[in-house]
Amino acid sequence: MSAGEKTDGRLWDGIVTLHGRVEHRLAKALQSRHGLGLSEFRALCRLSRADDGELRMQELADLIGLNQSSVSRLVARLESAGLTRRDMCPKDRRGVYTVITEEGRAVQEKAAPTYAETLTEALDEAARDPAIAPMLTVLRP
Repeated sequence: MSAGEKTDGRLWDGIVTLHGRVEHRLAKALQSRHGLGLSEFRALCRLSRADDGELRMQELADLIGLNQSSVSRLVARLESAGLTRRDMCPKDRRGVYTVITEEGRAVQEKAAPTYAETLTEALDEAARDPAIAPMLTVLRP
């Protein structure tokens, strides 16, 4: 194994560690304060920023890093809670969109400060870890 491969391996290990820590903190905070899963929050964020508040199911899956089956279950949960609704594509009746509702926007807006504060806290904490700090110094403005 070359020196570059070892360095890449350590860098990737650090990224995976950082990702796991931050994701855990975000998920815990959103669930405890808002009863919302992390993927649900991310879906609502992406929908709230999309044109007309709608995205094709596959596009949403790609944006939040889920497969088609997982995003279908996620959207079903959001629909059951009244946070999104499905709509058919007018040009292609096979195309299914998910559309954020006003209630979904309100939930996303209420949870956004929790997400932002928790993210900053988790990154600040990670910056105190000597194994991760150098990477954060480069990645974080």
